[in-house]
Formats: sequence, structure tokens, C-alpha cells
Amino acid sequence: MGHQATITGTTRLFVIIGDPIEQVRSPQVFNPLLTGAGRDAVLVPVHVRPGGLAAVIQGFRAMDNLDGIVVTVPHKMAVAHLIDDIGPTGRLVGGVNAVRREPDGRLVGDMFDGQGFLIGLRRAGHDPKGRRALLVGAGGAGSAVGFALAGAGVERLTIVDVDAAKADGLASAVAAAHPQVRVDRGPAVPDGHDLVINATPLGMRPDDPLPLDPARLTPGILVADIIMKPAVTPLLHAAAAQGCIVHPGKAMLDSQVEAIAGFFGIPMP
Repeated sequence: MGHQATITGTTRLFVIIGDPIEQVRSPQVFNPLLTGAGRDAVLVPVHVRPGGLAAVIQGFRAMDNLDGIVVTVPHKMAVAHLIDDIGPTGRLVGGVNAVRREPDGRLVGDMFDGQGFLIGLRRAGHDPKGRRALLVGAGGAGSAVGFALAGAGVERLTIVDVDAAKADGLASAVAAAHPQVRVDRGPAVPDGHDLVINATPLGMRPDDPLPLDPARLTPGILVADIIMKPAVTPLLHAAAAQGCIVHPGKAMLDSQVEAIAGFFGIPMP
């Protein structure tokens, strides 16, 4: 990991909260940035189960040396209801993945998943404009990715979620914000699509089922996953075997680090 800053009584804190937490890569990414910027600060993982989330956010409000919170699965939507203010993207999506603690103790959040996903796709040479996208998962990250794809000019967006109300809600909101995009609710079937995104947590645990049947994938479809660990998920393995182009979750994280660092006031090298 390189040189780890010495933690003293003056060290400022950033945290990442999630359930599970072992898979997060933010500490390995942000701590070298903080050290490189000469900041006396560290980012540490905090394992928070949903039942304890409200109490933890209350506790964070009382921690005067806490500067920011990175939010991961499954807390992105729930945290949005527990903070004081939300930026425009977060408000649209209804979720946040970064929260800044202002000097007066107010908690202000915004959502960078969609922007991160889009930048990552483009950096890999994949422009979503004009594509027919199948989005599996309408939670916090899925919502952010859905709005970002619609904003980037996909021709069609099919939204899938095991929770029908979630899929309906996201489809209506994206259609209202981007009337030029054809938005459908659909089954998790890639036929007729040339971009498939897994925005569910399926694939993080070894015994997870696949988010869709890989036998339905045809060569040339771009299959993206937002899961960071494993780096190559079972879905991406199966997609590659079918002759698809695959795009791993790490691309999204790497691309949104800049945006989150800026939001936290951490200069990039």
C-alpha cells in the first residue's frame, strides 16, 4: 500500500460505511491520496448493518474530527433520508455515496456513481450514445447509472429489479427527466440490447446466483459490472466466454475517486 501516514491526536477521519465491508477498495485508493496531499487524515472502513445506520449517522454528527463519509451497499438510499442537504444528482437519484461533514456539523451528500460509471466506460473507449442498455438493479447505484446513461443519450433503457416497485419508480423518474429515451420495464433478458449492466450486489458472494442467464448473451454485447471484488465477477467470466466485451467495476471506482476527492476538498496529484 505504500507509506501509511502516522495517526496522531490531530488526525482527521474519513470513513466508508457498508454491509459487507471487506470488499471495499476506498481505503487503498484514498489513503495514498491523503498522504500525497500532505493531509493529516485517514479513511477507515466501518461495518454498519442497516439496523444500526441511523445511530451511526447520529454518532458521526458528534465526531468533530470527522470530515467525510463514503457510502456503499446497501446504505446509499437510506443515508439520503438521514442527512441535511443533498446535491442535484443525489436528489434526482434519491441516494448518495459521499457525505461531507461541514465545519458547523451539517451533513451534505451527493451521488457520484453514475458519473463515475460513465467516465469509466468512455475511458475504456465505450460511448453509450445510441446504445440499447439493459440495467439490472434499480437501487442506489443502479438509479445513478440509469440517469447517467439516459443523460449520455442511450437510445433505449430497459430497467430490471426483483422489487417491481423500485423498477417502476426508476423507470418513471428517468422517463420524466429524459423524455427522448425509450424507457422500458423488462425481464433480465439481453435480447435486443448491446449494453448490459449488473448494478445488483449479485456476484460479491461466491454462492450468489447470476443476475441474468449468460446463455442469452451474444458476441459483441458490452457487459459491465459495478462490483469491485471479485475484480472479474462470475457474470463477467461467463460473458467473456460468450464472446462479449467485458467492463469491470474497478473502472467506475477509479473514475469517481476524482469527483469524490474534489467533493471532500482533497487535491488529486
